[in-house]
Amino acid sequence: MSSAEPAAGDLLAVYLEKRPALVRFFTARLGSSAAAEDLVQDIYLKLASAPPDVGSPSAFLYRLGYNLMLDRVKQQRRAAARDGAWRSLHRSDLGGEDLDASPPVDQAVADRQRLAKLMRGLEHLPPQCRRAFELHKFDGLSHSETAAALGISRSAVEKHVSSALRKLLAWMDGDGR
Repeated sequence: MSSAEPAAGDLLAVYLEKRPALVRFFTARLGSSAAAEDLVQDIYLKLASAPPDVGSPSAFLYRLGYNLMLDRVKQQRRAAARDGAWRSLHRSDLGGEDLDASPPVDQAVADRQRLAKLMRGLEHLPPQCRRAFELHKFDGLSHSETAAALGISRSAVEKHVSSALRKLLAWMDGDGR
């Protein structure tokens, strides 16, 4: 192509001519040839929605690329801030090293198995005993509130909860499958 810039309306021709220069320009600013290639490709995609007639197609391409680059940098900063906020809420660190608060996989599996065993043990409790235990331990009701819900005395609730705990502990320690 000649060194003279194509007609103002032929934005695609200017893009094709300036593409290598655009890649070099944005590589210098972004510090990455891959990021520059992506950005120059985005310029190409934006050309479809560009106005048909621009005064200086070359200047338009550089301005479009620069604006896309700024948008990308802002987006990356927002993502980094969001990720940092999430990390600070869900992770702990010691001396700059992340510590994962979740239990090891084998511990999590063992805990799930113990919970499943406990839930099977609940099925073996007498109905009134089980209901008192569930209301008190799972629903968080006090002994008095549980007594009112079941229509029994507070001491009966205490005995049911105590009995349930003893039976469940025996179930968990024994071979309750």
